[in-house]
Amino acid sequence: MRAITATDRAAGVGGLSLTELPYPHAAENDVIVQVHAAGFTRGELDWPGTWTDRAGRDRTPTVPGHELSGVVAELGYGTTGLTVGQRVFGLADWTRNGTLAEYVAVEARNLAPLPEDVDHVAAAALPISGLTASQGLFDHAHLQPGQSILVHGVAGAVGSVVAQLARETGAHIIGTGRAADRAAAAELGVHEFLDLGSERLEDAGEVDVVFDVIGGEIRDRSTALVRAGGTLITVPDPPTIHPRGGRAVFFVVEPDRGQLAQLAIRLREGRLVPLVTTVRPLAEAPAAFTERGRTILTSTVL
Repeated sequence: MRAITATDRAAGVGGLSLTELPYPHAAENDVIVQVHAAGFTRGELDWPGTWTDRAGRDRTPTVPGHELSGVVAELGYGTTGLTVGQRVFGLADWTRNGTLAEYVAVEARNLAPLPEDVDHVAAAALPISGLTASQGLFDHAHLQPGQSILVHGVAGAVGSVVAQLARETGAHIIGTGRAADRAAAAELGVHEFLDLGSERLEDAGEVDVVFDVIGGEIRDRSTALVRAGGTLITVPDPPTIHPRGGRAVFFVVEPDRGQLAQLAIRLREGRLVPLVTTVRPLAEAPAAFTERGRTILTSTVL
């Protein structure tokens, strides 16, 4: 099969190439998925799990990418809940070869059925951003109707889904970003927008939840905006300052079949639109890693 591989961590994007790899092996409770569309995170070439297995052993050449949508091609021993030929989407394991390939082995529990009338490209753009938003808002911040939330990077892949889920919940949404993001924020239903390039973050006032995808100084300054009993959710790295009278939660997104299924329903009903900026063929993955925006890669099976 064809796959995008990386062999040298120091080479970064320059070390990515389209190569031929053996068809993957289906371990116990695995599913082999024929990948129709795949997403990736540009920073994942710096993640330790991209280069090593769960025991810390080198596994180069490695295949990047974790989000996928496709069709079940084979079931491993003991796999239940899915069938050959079924449309699925979800997350590949963090420390195994990923989704930038024509086929990938994935733990069955990391996948959810995909309705027939949902596009593979849209589905592949949803797992990381959708699960991050859902888990941050509801599992960790426990967002309630009528509460207020400040969403950093509201026009980005994660931030845009956070805004859509928060809007559906009935929260008051303040979004941040650059001046060019203002129109996109309005389309997402954001009630207020703060241009971090020209406006003071502190002028946003107190909120019940801050959802941070930026980290660093912006995250630390945001702690002062969390009212007593509120929550700062951050995903880039653990917080260094905690809100006074509130909580700070750092988490890494986890696969969840039930949550994926709920996201698929929202996607099908038009209540959720994931961000897709560019669609490229698999062979153009190295170039896609250097682009801004959200790129989904498709294989020739489409």
